[in-house]
Amino acid sequence: MKAKPVTGGLAEVRYEMRATRWIRAVFSVNPTSLTIGSVSLVLALYLSGVPILDLVELRTYDLRFRSLAPREPSPALVLALIDEKSLDLEGRWPWRRSRIAALVDALSRDGARVIGFDVGFLEPEEASSIELIEEFARTLDSLAIERAELDDFIDESRRDANSDLLLASAIQRSSASVVLGYFFHMDPDELGYQIESTEIERQLERIRDSSYPIVMRARSDVQISFVPQAYAAEGNIPILAEAADASGYFSLTPDQDGVVRWMPLAIGAGEELYPPLGVLMAWRYLGSPKLVVRLGAYGVDEVQMGDRSIPTDESGKLLLNYLGPPMTFPHVSVGDILSGATPAGTFDDKIVLVGATATGTYDMRTTPLSSVYPGVEIHATAIENILTGSFMTRPNWSKVYDLFAIVVLGCLAGIILPRLSAFAGLLLFVALFVAHVAVAYQLFTSYGAWLNIVYPLLALAFNYIALTVYSYVTEERERKKIKGAFEHYVAPEVIEGMLQDPSRLKLGGEQKVLTVLFSDLQGFTSFAERFGPQQTFSLLSEYYARMTEQVFAQQGTLKEYVGDELMAIFGAPMDQADHAQRACSAALGMREFRHAMSEEWVAIGRPPLIARTGVNSGPMLVGNLGSEYRFSYGVLGDDVNLGSRLEGMNKLYRTEILIGEHTAELVDGLFALREIDLVRVVGKQQPVRIYELLAHSGTPLPAEQQKALGSYAAALTAYREKRWDDAAGLFGESLDQWPQDGPSRTMSERVETLRVTPPPEEWDGVFVATEK
Repeated sequence: MKAKPVTGGLAEVRYEMRATRWIRAVFSVNPTSLTIGSVSLVLALYLSGVPILDLVELRTYDLRFRSLAPREPSPALVLALIDEKSLDLEGRWPWRRSRIAALVDALSRDGARVIGFDVGFLEPEEASSIELIEEFARTLDSLAIERAELDDFIDESRRDANSDLLLASAIQRSSASVVLGYFFHMDPDELGYQIESTEIERQLERIRDSSYPIVMRARSDVQISFVPQAYAAEGNIPILAEAADASGYFSLTPDQDGVVRWMPLAIGAGEELYPPLGVLMAWRYLGSPKLVVRLGAYGVDEVQMGDRSIPTDESGKLLLNYLGPPMTFPHVSVGDILSGATPAGTFDDKIVLVGATATGTYDMRTTPLSSVYPGVEIHATAIENILTGSFMTRPNWSKVYDLFAIVVLGCLAGIILPRLSAFAGLLLFVALFVAHVAVAYQLFTSYGAWLNIVYPLLALAFNYIALTVYSYVTEERERKKIKGAFEHYVAPEVIEGMLQDPSRLKLGGEQKVLTVLFSDLQGFTSFAERFGPQQTFSLLSEYYARMTEQVFAQQGTLKEYVGDELMAIFGAPMDQADHAQRACSAALGMREFRHAMSEEWVAIGRPPLIARTGVNSGPMLVGNLGSEYRFSYGVLGDDVNLGSRLEGMNKLYRTEILIGEHTAELVDGLFALREIDLVRVVGKQQPVRIYELLAHSGTPLPAEQQKALGSYAAALTAYREKRWDDAAGLFGESLDQWPQDGPSRTMSERVETLRVTPPPEEWDGVFVATEK
């Protein structure tokens, strides 16, 4: 009887093996687990909300806004502003309400359709003039003076003195719809004191007629707690509130960073929802169509004004679509209106929003476009957005998009990055970064949709960093092998550069602005003839050791020793912004130690040490040079060759240290320099200015040498102008002041030659060197 194969057992084993591999992939440290962990962390942060990250997102929103070009506002809206000019004409604010009444009359006569006030009339005006009239009336009564003319005068004066009554009358007779403004206290803690409940109820009575006429709920149990709830109202005095067509609040709620990006379209007080000033003004302008707040199961769905749908977030806030910087809207000074200086028809069929912009009189706010933005223009922005339908939104699907972007960016990084080189991985990171920002920006500019930038980029960055660190850790052992293999052949700095970027092990390099130093020991051949090979190498080793210490003290890279010449590089492989300064300091340090060594050597019978040093800066090709069989770290380029030529030209000018003009520009003010000549060196057509490096800036030079330097500079000018006699005299004067000045001696000899054999007329003052 044959045994049956245990197929079920094998299948179970295979399943367990696959499960084990999956568990290891998830719970061990590898690219898969790091990706899952990074994405999960950012999803948790996004859903819970992190204040600092949310603040960064708000900043990116502002940057998006600032990149937009200013837009023209709706022609239906005009601002009547209490500005500096108005205060000059009418006096300090607040004015008597009789002047506000005159403003209402003037706007009404000119055909305004809606007049709104971004100022409150919260207290009765002081009645000092009324009291004076009443006192006058009582005096007449006490004196038993009865005249009809006096009685009429007193009655008329009573009417004129009651500014609140005058303003109420102006509002009632106005052909325009008049909307007054008031505000809410949102937080009793910020208020600093408790308001009596009777006062809270009294204030609510003042504004109750201005609540939303219709609030439609998706379900009967939906409450109004989604919207901000006010603690107490500060309404206008009853005589004005009853006279006005409507009243809307001008309260604003900035974000956590103090920037006003939203306009609350509904605030709850008591059992009612109340609209803002801007909504009621737009509503009145459109003919008072059906005005509805729609409450869904999870918050406010929208505010509907006739056939217009005004988008809001769950708490009923409108994301303001600012048109531009302050004073974008057309504005007229109230002083001009009251004085009759505005042209007829300025306000015909317009919405006129009255507010203050004079210093110290207005509500200054911070917006995405400006840190100093009048509150009246924020309300104007809300009106304009409603009239034109140009809204910014944070649509309901934006959260789905944000979550999708977090997952996709994080997973793309996790899938692709482990398969790429470091540089290609960086390019991918940058490409994904830019792509997400571009998509979010395009949707913002084209459709007014605000999508999150920070959290998806955070998922990308977290995973990129995690995978980069993982790659670094897992490859550390290999890096140590590389370091061990090369540390005996190249400088430690080069090794570190290769470890950070393995591509440096290849032939070729990169172009960078660097500084090179060449130093040649004069008379090396006579050393060998006098002391023999063994002692010569010993002396040379001692010399090189002291000079190399100065190079390393300035963190330079020693390129090579070639016979009696030393070459060093500054600014590579490690970047050094002050590479020219370091090279000049090294050259001066080498000169100082060389002079000290020379004194020691002469004292024991050795020859004096004389060296020539050339320093030059400029763009050079730096990297591993050579062939596939052998290469070394070095530099190439015209500026490298010029550094070598400068070292050789010390012999011509009898100097110790010469530097190129680019180096002189980089160290200007840090060292004492002297311009020597304008030279066209062998192998170059472009002339270069060469300078002698004398000392660190601030190092005192002998008085005689200072005088000689001045004479040399004047002589050089005369030389270039072909004033040979003047040049000869000045160079001679320089030598008299400082007999050991080599450049003065060289130039004196050259001037004597040119006096005998003058150069051609087109001579440009450039000396053409014929030797390297």
